[in-house]
Amino acid sequence: MKTPLQEPTFLILTALARAPMHGYGLILEVSELSQGRLSLRPGTLYGSLDRLADDGLVTVDRTEIVDGRARKYYRLTDQGTELLRAETERMRRAVEAATTRLADQRPSRPVTGPSGAQLAGGVA
Repeated sequence: MKTPLQEPTFLILTALARAPMHGYGLILEVSELSQGRLSLRPGTLYGSLDRLADDGLVTVDRTEIVDGRARKYYRLTDQGTELLRAETERMRRAVEAATTRLADQRPSRPVTGPSGAQLAGGVA
């Protein structure tokens, strides 16, 4: 699987890091993790889970019958856990770099021409 991960993939793996979950639980957890910004539709979620399973990152943990319907619980594999750790570290370093640069940021000054007059749009 390519990194950096797309946000939905990252959040699905993050949701599964705590414990195995079934599809509807994953939809709710991803919404919570994204603070409501991302709302996965069932077709999108199950397509993602199929791809993640094909890549060896998640697997079916167990299947339960609830109200006569099969409910699959998914869990991270060791490979999925390692990918999530690596991606989390990559993102942590990126946030650290941005935070450092923002803290070091100098106030911007308007661009001026040779006479000292401020130029429209800052273009000389």
